[in-house]
Amino acid sequence: MSDLRDLYQEVILDHNRSPRNFGRLEDADLHADGHNPLCGDKLSITLKLAGDRVADLRFEGSGCAISKASASLMTEGVKGRTLDELRGLFDRFHRLVTDQGAAADEAELGKLAVFAGVRDYPARVKCAILAWHTLRAAVDDRHEVVSTE
Repeated sequence: MSDLRDLYQEVILDHNRSPRNFGRLEDADLHADGHNPLCGDKLSITLKLAGDRVADLRFEGSGCAISKASASLMTEGVKGRTLDELRGLFDRFHRLVTDQGAAADEAELGKLAVFAGVRDYPARVKCAILAWHTLRAAVDDRHEVVSTE
């Protein structure tokens, strides 16, 4: 189990150091901002759609390693998915980081399963889900700043 935990930690550190899909889409169809005032994480999500499918998305902002890695891995995991698929993925990820019985979701989540250990640290759950709640606000076309508080 220690080897798996070490691997998960390395994936998170890699995505923190070299976040994928970092930056802003200037011609975005959807946009939302998120902020975790307790720890200071802030990010923006921009999406480009092709019909009801995510053609491209980017994030920008600053935050802790968990927050940044979550946003990076999330962008990789949702590209090419439909908005309905994205909503389902949101639900599975949320269960993964909040529900001890969510082990069944881990296989479906692929690389995103690295966040399973976050559920053991309730203060870090907010860091892991900020990008997801911000993405969901963009997809639902809500314009208020998302907060995990």
